Amino acid sequence: MTANIHTAADLRALRCSHQVQALDAAEALRLVQLLDGWSMASGKLVNTFGFNNYYETMAFVNALAFISHREDHHPELVVGYKTCQVRYDTHSVNGLSVNDFICAAKADALGQA
Repeated sequence: MTANIHTAADLRALRCSHQVQALDAAEALRLVQLLDGWSMASGKLVNTFGFNNYYETMAFVNALAFISHREDHHPELVVGYKTCQVRYDTHSVNGLSVNDFICAAKADALGQA
């Protein structure tokens, strides 16, 4: 499935699906390089988004919650006054799956809006 993914736009065009196997480390590293500001830490895909105020932060959180519900793939969020740290992993595969990268790309698009 991931062989046809070459850009963040390719990721955004996909929908999450049931995953049964974690990505290998090389493929996860290749996919993280397609995303702006994301890194892998402690087995999770992580990015911190910055905003001008709490209202903008919460607007991002609410919009991301909508996307997460639609994709049925939910991140861990750490919300501050002007920041939101987003962490993805796929518990069912005990690691990172393509779903994490799909949702990260969609979060990026949202954060740039």
